[in-house]
Amino acid sequence: MRAVHVIGTPLDLGGNRRGTDMGPSAFRIAGLGDQLATLGLRVTDKGDIASPIPESKGPGDARKRYVREIARVCQKLYQTSLASLEDGALPLVLGGDHSLAAGSVAASAAHVRRRGRPLGLIWVDAHGDMNSPSTSESGNVHGMPLAALLGREPLELARFHGPGPAVLPRHTVLVGIRNLDEVEKEIVKASKVHVFTMKDVDRLGITEVMERALAIASRGTGGIHVSFDMDVCDPAIAPGVGTPVKGGLDYREAHVVMEMAAESGTLLALDLVEVNPTLDVRNATAELGVELALSALGKKIL
Repeated sequence: MRAVHVIGTPLDLGGNRRGTDMGPSAFRIAGLGDQLATLGLRVTDKGDIASPIPESKGPGDARKRYVREIARVCQKLYQTSLASLEDGALPLVLGGDHSLAAGSVAASAAHVRRRGRPLGLIWVDAHGDMNSPSTSESGNVHGMPLAALLGREPLELARFHGPGPAVLPRHTVLVGIRNLDEVEKEIVKASKVHVFTMKDVDRLGITEVMERALAIASRGTGGIHVSFDMDVCDPAIAPGVGTPVKGGLDYREAHVVMEMAAESGTLLALDLVEVNPTLDVRNATAELGVELALSALGKKIL
C-alpha cells in the first residue's frame, strides 16, 4: 500500500492575479483525500505550508516581485517534501502558483542525489517558466521557477538542495508548451531542455509524446517528478487558471499524461498548481485536478 502525503501550498505571490492561495482548499473540497483512499493508498494530509499574502508584504525588487517571501515558502515546502520522500511517501503538492515548484522539485532532486542519481523532471505547462529577472516583463516569479531549478536566476530559488542545479537539461522535458514570448523562446532553445509543444502533441499524438518524454526523463535518473500546471489544459475543461491559453490538452490527453506517468513506475512526486477558484466555474478545474491525481496514482479504467 503506497503512502501519499498531501501538502497544500497556498502561495499567491508569484503571479499578477489573486486567488491561487485558495487552490489547495478547492482540491480538498473536490474530495481529493477520500477519492485517493479508494485506490488503496495510505493518504496523510500534511495540511498547508504557511504562506503570506501580498497585503502583508511589500513586493521588493520589481524584477522579481516578492521573491524573498516566495523563497521562504519554498524552503518550508522543500523541507516538508523531502521528509515525506525520506519516509517513503509520494508528495502530492497542491498549489498555489507554480513558483512553489522551486521547493518541491528541489526536494525530489535532493532525495535522489543522496542515492547518487540525478532527477528526471517532466514540466507540463502552457508556459516555459524559464524567464529571469532580467528578461521578465512583469517580474512575476511564477514565470521563473524552472530557470531557478536549472541553476540560473533568481538565485533565491536555486539553492535549496545544495550547490549546483537541481535538474539538468538532458533530464528535463517540457510538455504542452504553446505560449512563449520572443525572448523566452530563445532562452528555451539555448537551455537544451527537451520540448514538446502542442504542435508536437497534434502531430505525434500524446501517447508518442509521453513515451518520448518518459524515456528522456527516466534515462539514468533516480525517478521522475511531474510538475503539472493546470493551464496546460484547454480552458474549455480548466477555466479556473490565472493565465489561460486556448488550444491546450483536452480531457483524454491530460489523463493520458498522468496514466502513462503512473504506468512508468518511476513517479516520485507530483505538483498540481495554478488552480484559481475565483476564476473557476463550479470548482470544475479543481475537480479535474483531482481526477488527474487519481490517474497519476494508479486509477485504472479496467
